[in-house]
Amino acid sequence: MKLATYEFAGRTGVGVVVNESIVDVTQAFPDMVRLIEAGPSGLIEIRALIASPTSSIPLDQVRLRAPIPTPRRNVMCLGKNYAEHARESYEARGEKVEIPDFPVIFTKATTSVNGPYDDVLLDTAVSAQMDYESELAFVMGRMVKNATRDTAMAAVFGYTVLNDITARDLQTQHKQFFKGKSLDGCCPIGPWIVTADEIPDPHSLGISCRVGGELRQVSNTGEMLFDIPAIIVHLSRGMTLLPGDIIATGTPSGVGFARKPPVYLQPGDVVECEVAGIGTIRNRMVAVG
Repeated sequence: MKLATYEFAGRTGVGVVVNESIVDVTQAFPDMVRLIEAGPSGLIEIRALIASPTSSIPLDQVRLRAPIPTPRRNVMCLGKNYAEHARESYEARGEKVEIPDFPVIFTKATTSVNGPYDDVLLDTAVSAQMDYESELAFVMGRMVKNATRDTAMAAVFGYTVLNDITARDLQTQHKQFFKGKSLDGCCPIGPWIVTADEIPDPHSLGISCRVGGELRQVSNTGEMLFDIPAIIVHLSRGMTLLPGDIIATGTPSGVGFARKPPVYLQPGDVVECEVAGIGTIRNRMVAVG
């Protein structure tokens, strides 16, 4: 199933995407996190609701929001999780190439979350080096701590697409990732969550990014250095993961700052991030002021 958060006629609802329409399930589940927390029984209830829907709304008449517009805590992300991206990052900075032995983990503030088709504001007074990063993200479906590889995948609720937009100059100034990753609106997510049962192998999905129609990134999630079970094992070691946690799995090579010369996002650029079997998000860069 494709589960979405949407706006229509002045209200926000939760729905299921069926044949280019939204079937509303808000009465049963007022927000996406409550649906996720309901677990398998919640999905059974959803399937019953869409089996005989009383009404639906054409998809092109709603505004899709991020599936979880305000996560309960920061989006968790992996850096350098594709070998070629790790290599291009080090080489662009003139540093020795080092493939990580353990996941490189950082977070993006909840206020960075943005809709799948919403504008992203570019404020040159804040950053002149905004960059794109197309990523597969997964959403946790249950509370888990100290997971094993054998138990990890059962805790995944579903998958979505994420653009980890990054202010490279801030990332460099602060010597760590948080500030440069957390500017308002710099985490478009969506267009929906595809439930885990519809993605039999999340490690064999094509992933790409286009800027102004130009293909900038193209890879496959099978190229990840740390797969999803490994990510969950490491994150949950001594730290409880919660239903609704969003975890981004890293970006492949082809980012702007590693190009020669570097190419950063400009007002008017349209960035399209796609993961096969899940969907495409599309965001226009808009200048502030």
